[in-house]
Amino acid sequence: MKYQTELKDEVLFIRLEGDLIAGPDTQRMIAAAEEQVEEKVLLCAVDLSNVRFMDSSGMGVLVSLLTKFRNRGGELVLIKPSDHIRKLLIVTKLNAIFTIAENDSFAAQFLKESIY
Repeated sequence: MKYQTELKDEVLFIRLEGDLIAGPDTQRMIAAAEEQVEEKVLLCAVDLSNVRFMDSSGMGVLVSLLTKFRNRGGELVLIKPSDHIRKLLIVTKLNAIFTIAENDSFAAQFLKESIY
């Protein structure tokens, strides 16, 4: 899995590409998010549009990120998951705890409204 992070207008955007499974890249991505939380960044949007596959450990990563931000009074949304990922979220009932945005601007708008 590859990832990129970008801080834009107080929102941390994490863009994932490839397979969301446990591994060293996943741990580095979580550590990068934790650093931002420590710097008082409370809003996060995870772009899943280029994620091909996700297993249970990948779902755990998303839940872990969500927990880190919510524990500090923040929020996290998922951007444009593929049909495969959406089905996984529905089957696991994680769609009840994650908000899904169709693009960056909707994600940023939702996040800012969620804490103000």
